[in-house]
Amino acid sequence: MAEVKQRLLGMTLAELKEAVLALGMPGFTAKQIAQWLYEKHVQSVDEMTNISKQNRQRLAEEYEVGLMPAIDSQHSKDGTIKYLFPVENNHFVETVYIPDGERATLCVSCQVGCKMNCLFCQTGKQGWQGNLTPADILNQIYVVNHHSPLTNIVFMGQGEPMDNLDAVLKATEILTADWGFAWSPKRITVSSVGVPGKLKRFLDESQCHVAISMHSPIHEQRLQLMPAERAQAIADTVDMLKQYDFSHQRRCSFEYICFGGLNDQPLHAREIVRLLEGLECRVNLIRFHEIPDVNLPSSDEQRMESLRDYLTHHGVFTTIRASRGQDIFAACGLLSTERSKNK
Repeated sequence: MAEVKQRLLGMTLAELKEAVLALGMPGFTAKQIAQWLYEKHVQSVDEMTNISKQNRQRLAEEYEVGLMPAIDSQHSKDGTIKYLFPVENNHFVETVYIPDGERATLCVSCQVGCKMNCLFCQTGKQGWQGNLTPADILNQIYVVNHHSPLTNIVFMGQGEPMDNLDAVLKATEILTADWGFAWSPKRITVSSVGVPGKLKRFLDESQCHVAISMHSPIHEQRLQLMPAERAQAIADTVDMLKQYDFSHQRRCSFEYICFGGLNDQPLHAREIVRLLEGLECRVNLIRFHEIPDVNLPSSDEQRMESLRDYLTHHGVFTTIRASRGQDIFAACGLLSTERSKNK
C-alpha cells in the first residue's frame, strides 16, 4: 500500500517553514514553496526548479502538492460550469464557475453536507458528513483557476462557513496574504445563516465581505424555513452587524430567496426595511430553484420586481440576481446527492 503523503496545498508560510526546517532545509525554502504553490500554481514538487534537486527529492518523500482534479462537470448553455470534486472518506462536494462579462466568480463549498437543515436547501437534506480541510477548499479554487482565471470567490456552496470557521479563515488567509494568492479580501464573500459567536469572530478576524442568508425578516417564519433562527435570530444578527463599519470597501449583503405568496408580500417588504434601518447593506433577491420533495413555490417576476422597487425606494439597495445554470443541476447539493446515491 502506497504511503500517504502530506499535502503542501493549504499550508501557511509559517507551517511551510516548520516543515522545511524539520527536513533539514534552509528556512527561506518555505517562501520559495509558497511562491510556487500560490503564485505560480504548480502541480508537482518537481516543478519547483529554484529549489535544489536534492531538496526537492527530500520534500517529495514526505509531501505532495496534493491537487485533486474534478471527477465530473456539467456545462450550462449560459457558460456556468458545475464541478464535482472528491474529498476524504469517499465524499464529494460541488463548485460552480459563473462567468459574467469581465467577472468570473467561483462558488466554493466548505463542508460535506450541512447541519443547518434549511427547508429549501438540498445540501441540508444530506445531513452533515464532515468539514473540508483548507486544502480541500483551496483545491477547488486552484484547479478551476488553472483553466479559467477567476476574479471573485464566494463561500456560498455546500456547508455553513461559520460551522467550519478555522478552515475557512485559514483558506482566506492564504488567499489574501502577500506570500499567498495575494488577492484583495474585497474579492471574497463569505456567507452565513448567523452562528452565535462564530460570525462575530469572522467579522473581527477577516476583512472579506459578508453575506447573510435572511429569507424572511419575521422570526416565526424564518424559524420554519431555517432552524438556525432558534440559535441566533436574524434581528440579533443585524444588531451585531450594526456594530461594524460597512460604509467603505467592506460590504454587507443579505441573500433573500423569494417564495411565491410566502415571503414576498408587502408585510415582508416593510419588515425588511424596519429590520435593516441604520445598516449600510444591500439585499439580493434570488429566484427559488425547485428541489425534490420540497413543496415551496417560486415568486413570479412581477412580485420580485415589486419587492425590489419598494426596498430601493425606502433606501435599501436591492437587486434581483440573475438565475444561472438552470439547464444543469443548478441548486447546491443536487449533483453530489446524485453521485452519493450511485457510488
